[in-house]
Amino acid sequence: MKTNILVLYLLISSIALAQPHSKRYVPETDPLVLQKLEQWQDLKFGLLMHWGPYSQWGVVESWSICSEDVPWCRRSMDDYCEYKRQYENLKTTFNPTNFDPDRWARAAKAAGVKYVVFTTKHHDGFCMFDTKTTDYKITGPGCPFSSGPRANVTKEIFDAFRKQGLWTGAYFSKPDWHSEYYWWPYFATPDRNVNYSIEKHPDRWQKFVEFTHEQVLELMSDYGPVDILWLDGGWVQKRSKEEILKNPGARLQNQDIMLDELVQKARAKQPGLIVVDRAVHGKNQNYLTPENRIPDQVILDPWESCIVSGGGWSYTPNAVYKLGRELVHTLVDIVAKGGNLLLNIGPGPDGTWADDAYDRLQKIGDWLAVNGEAIYGTRPVEPYLAGRLRFTQKSEALYAVYLAAESEEQPPATITLPNLNSADGARIRMLGVDADLSYKKSDNGLVVAIPQNVQNQPPCHYAWTLKISR
Repeated sequence: MKTNILVLYLLISSIALAQPHSKRYVPETDPLVLQKLEQWQDLKFGLLMHWGPYSQWGVVESWSICSEDVPWCRRSMDDYCEYKRQYENLKTTFNPTNFDPDRWARAAKAAGVKYVVFTTKHHDGFCMFDTKTTDYKITGPGCPFSSGPRANVTKEIFDAFRKQGLWTGAYFSKPDWHSEYYWWPYFATPDRNVNYSIEKHPDRWQKFVEFTHEQVLELMSDYGPVDILWLDGGWVQKRSKEEILKNPGARLQNQDIMLDELVQKARAKQPGLIVVDRAVHGKNQNYLTPENRIPDQVILDPWESCIVSGGGWSYTPNAVYKLGRELVHTLVDIVAKGGNLLLNIGPGPDGTWADDAYDRLQKIGDWLAVNGEAIYGTRPVEPYLAGRLRFTQKSEALYAVYLAAESEEQPPATITLPNLNSADGARIRMLGVDADLSYKKSDNGLVVAIPQNVQNQPPCHYAWTLKISR
């Protein structure tokens, strides 16, 4: 992407906000993947969905069957074995008859979403696709939804979202707590890790590797074009003997699922596939994924923040959703820092989204309908962020997005653009307003005057964008 000529007018900030390259990022070398990553960075806004039988209880996805003593693993009964039995028995009552992926896809499209990432399998091992490797799946015997016309949920979602022109991504958990090759019933399950010695039982681990490869390749073969393979469960990774010996209390094992080989096989079926081996340093983490937070600084490597829109990752009864203003500001802040927003919605047990989920998507979509030019296809540019302003660039245009304070329902009378050393001959407009704005130079930058009529009838809510161009 060409550097905006207006950058020539920007003074170098006295504080270096950008981190040119993260120490945790290893650049990709495959030309097709690099091309795909560049396209992905243009998309900016994705939708994540956590959904499974656990939605019937409104509990955290998977983690309540893990024995670790951490807040998200809390259970409602003391008898772990009985709880786990009842949890796995949720398969027999999971019947989301109101599942309507076309409605979801239409709402996402209208909101300005450009790609979807769906949980094909979470850590509990329940498959939301028609795998041949296990009966613990939505299309399996005993699941009442298996007889329905839309039982192969992953296929239905991918088809519906592709029909709306969106990219598709498969969330896939590397650990599988239902597989006897990962959690062997012969042993207890003290934590999230494989519960037997891989060194002592290499044949059992090899069966798990083959099981994992087969499931991923099913997703790469039978579900149409897939753009992203989003791998979770970063503790399942290749580790050296030296690393294991240095951490004797961490129960580390070499949980090597032969990912390099798997990625090669997956890309043979899906050329250019973006692979996200989350939180694992190496070439298979094509972009970074800070979880439910926004980094403080600009990151110039590809990255994406997955953010909960309301409640938890999975369905939460009576969830309180973030307000439209917060969600719009979140999107702008992430994009100005060089990232994409992956906004999560947890479908309910009947296969529907909460009304508030639709409402928040509509609010984001209304804002993007006016300001999308400053979001899609842009890249970060100095000074990146200054007070309530966030900056992006595209071709020969610079965008300054003013994030309204909680009490601000209309733009202020003036907006000062800092660090603009000169802008002779520049044209400044507010997106959604068909008129040039006047401005003057000051010691603090350019002071842009917002006409009274624009203040009284702003083009959108929550944030207003100034476009500076020649």
